[in-house]
Amino acid sequence: MTIDHDGALPVYKQLANLLRGQIERGELRPNRPIPAESRLMQIHEVGRDTVRKAIAILREEGLVIAIQGRGTFVKPKDEAE
Repeated sequence: MTIDHDGALPVYKQLANLLRGQIERGELRPNRPIPAESRLMQIHEVGRDTVRKAIAILREEGLVIAIQGRGTFVKPKDEAE
């Protein structure tokens, strides 16, 4: 899935969907960090606010956890439910 910058769905929601799919498929693994904000910005050609909004959605859904000074990590499935 790629980000459609001209699509009807806001870019941050598209990015959240993309990352959620990677978590569900095991491409982003439990207890491992997701890519850094700067890397996600570069890969998907989006701004920092977009990345932060997408990650906030995943945090609200219980899929990731942010650890200050270390990054954002995928929660294990038993903790995410």
